[in-house]
Amino acid sequence: MKNEDLILVTGSTGFLGERLVRELLATHPQATLALLIRNRPGLTGLQRAERFVPAADLHRVQVYAGDVTQPLCGLDASAYQQLTEQATRVIHSAATVRFDHTLEEARAINVEGTRRILDFAVASPNLRSFTYVGTAYVAGERTGLIREDELNVGQNFRNTYEQTKSEAEALVRSYLQKIPGIILRPSIIVGDSRTGVTSSFKMMYWPLKIYARRLWRTVPGYPDSVLDIVPVDFVARAVAYLAFDPTAIGSTVHLCAGPRSSATIAQIAARAAEYFHVAPPRYVSPKLFFALLRPLLFLALWGRKRRVLRDGRAYRDYFTMRMQFDTTHAERLLVPAGITAPPVLDYLDRLFHYCVASEWGRKTISPE
Repeated sequence: MKNEDLILVTGSTGFLGERLVRELLATHPQATLALLIRNRPGLTGLQRAERFVPAADLHRVQVYAGDVTQPLCGLDASAYQQLTEQATRVIHSAATVRFDHTLEEARAINVEGTRRILDFAVASPNLRSFTYVGTAYVAGERTGLIREDELNVGQNFRNTYEQTKSEAEALVRSYLQKIPGIILRPSIIVGDSRTGVTSSFKMMYWPLKIYARRLWRTVPGYPDSVLDIVPVDFVARAVAYLAFDPTAIGSTVHLCAGPRSSATIAQIAARAAEYFHVAPPRYVSPKLFFALLRPLLFLALWGRKRRVLRDGRAYRDYFTMRMQFDTTHAERLLVPAGITAPPVLDYLDRLFHYCVASEWGRKTISPE
């Protein structure tokens, strides 16, 4: 690495983004980071950055108030030109991960935002690498083993998030003849594998919480469905490493647990039942549940259990997945560097412990 590395990072205020910034600062000590952060009412981009950038490293961080959904990424022309001239690497992780956006809303962020960052990269004369952080769930409703070099094979999508991330990845691929790029596809990102610490209690955490609190134990899914989760420390370390690996240029890499390290719904539920001292879950056919049982229960139940039925719709398809993610290329690139996704069952209890200690995110717990 050369001393003049300036890394533009988008999405730095997200769950993965905050951890990635700290990883980049720690593993590339001579690099400077340029963070594109939106101002919020009463809170500037710099103030937002100060919440997660270590104080000792603030002098290595430049904050630009911007937004990938705006022309020139929300920057004025002079700032945009200066940044394109100075940037040597771009890591694009900004995205909406909401499942309930309309297609138009999701495209404005995930596709058009990516297009603006790609155009920025094309205009950067000193660019050494463009790293796009996508998702393994561009596979949509496919089944079987999903390979890293595959994208669109006629699959349907569960939501606008998956669809627009697939469209964004296709866009990135179309630019790879113009820029040195790499596409990274993490699966479901959870807390730190060593401490359990997380700032995001979405995805796996929501159904886990209602189960642990004995609010619900009926699972409309299949016990042998695979839940591919990866800890944030693994993903951040892999992104920070691959962004500087010239042998990764032009490739697509699954940052997933994969067939060897993932776990089934039944395995995770059994561990949760033991940890939280609750009865084992009951599995029912998802078709039967959503066609017949859910409408009846929605009429019969009130209060918290009715809210569970309402809010759980966003997660229903993830209990029925019949696919796994091939990690052959990821292992070829990462294993020599000592970077591997730990088996899910090896750190699951640490995730549970942090959920309890933090009261499911209501309390701030020191990671050390």
